[in-house]
Amino acid sequence: MRDLLFKKLEQSYDDMVEIRRHLHMNPEISFKEEKTAAYIADFYKQLGVDVRTGVGGNGVVAKVKGGKAGKTVALRADFDALPIQDQKDTPYASKVPGVMHACGHDGHTATLLQLAKAIHEMREELAGEYVFIHQHAEELAPGGAIAMIEDGCLDGVDVIFGTHLWSLFESGVIYYADGPIMAAPDRFHFTIQGAGGHGASPHQTKDAIVIGSQLVMNLQQIVSRRVDPIESAVLSVGSFISDNAYNVIADQAVIVGTVRTFTQELRDLMEQEIRRVAEGTAIANDCQIKVEYTRGYPAVVNHVKETIFLKSVAESIPDLAGVEEMKPQMGGEDFAYYLEKVPGTFFFTGAKPTDAYPHHHPRFDIDEKAMMAAAKTLGATAIEYQK
Repeated sequence: MRDLLFKKLEQSYDDMVEIRRHLHMNPEISFKEEKTAAYIADFYKQLGVDVRTGVGGNGVVAKVKGGKAGKTVALRADFDALPIQDQKDTPYASKVPGVMHACGHDGHTATLLQLAKAIHEMREELAGEYVFIHQHAEELAPGGAIAMIEDGCLDGVDVIFGTHLWSLFESGVIYYADGPIMAAPDRFHFTIQGAGGHGASPHQTKDAIVIGSQLVMNLQQIVSRRVDPIESAVLSVGSFISDNAYNVIADQAVIVGTVRTFTQELRDLMEQEIRRVAEGTAIANDCQIKVEYTRGYPAVVNHVKETIFLKSVAESIPDLAGVEEMKPQMGGEDFAYYLEKVPGTFFFTGAKPTDAYPHHHPRFDIDEKAMMAAAKTLGATAIEYQK
């Protein structure tokens, strides 16, 4: 069965690339993916596959039932793009100003569509049922996963697998990790209300820029002095805005940043300490600091049994460039919500092109051959899970 699946996937490679490039040229940002969702649904309708649209918003779910009894396996791909101007000089660069696929979701979708087509063609010989989850809005909290789950995309599912094409990892290599693999991404927002005034009379003011600078430095001590060195946490300030004339002392400043953690205990500690530091800085400077702390997706925590199974399957696929255990990444992913509901694992597929740029970069691209490695790994894992 596996050899037949691989043969069908190899024969569909050109179609896979064509789909990926079509999506790359026609990206849509999170929660606005109407045309992309319609394109995906159309693909399944032309195959004669049962498909449900509008799942949790713009989500699409297709199902293929095998000819024999077995488990229900879900495979997931996301399909939203980012508000970034594409700066690549390629024939398939984005045609939409200010929007591009800068994270590989176009490749995820092309991979899953062609894998679904192959499984559909083999369905009479396969056991179980296969659920193809095409998820919208992975890039923007609250994300599409939680809404799709609430709308029933995991009903009856026994296990779920997903992958992320990764532009900085060696192409064709499968990277796995049991336990935490991606962090919980949270957001903090401070509004510092001081008392502005003339630049010549600082003693009559409460300088929001100076206070904000103190706050930024005070925040840096949380990870270095409050977090166990054995644990992992990141606190990064991404924006510090206070726009005034050169001779005006700032009345207000706004600071925004992110926190990344892997455990609930550490996540709680980071929020607690951030609020405490902000309160202390405000008291020391006799000003007001408003704190808004927004929790993003949970950490992506892989199930050990399913991860070991995926690893064993991947190691038996001859065409892969390798199978390696990876260290957890601090990026976030709402695949976490699926893993909170059913067993499964999320892995990375190396997709490093000749001229590699990081994810969310305006010149981001992937080695399209990596889609084949992803498709074979997902497909083999799905059909062999039935044994």
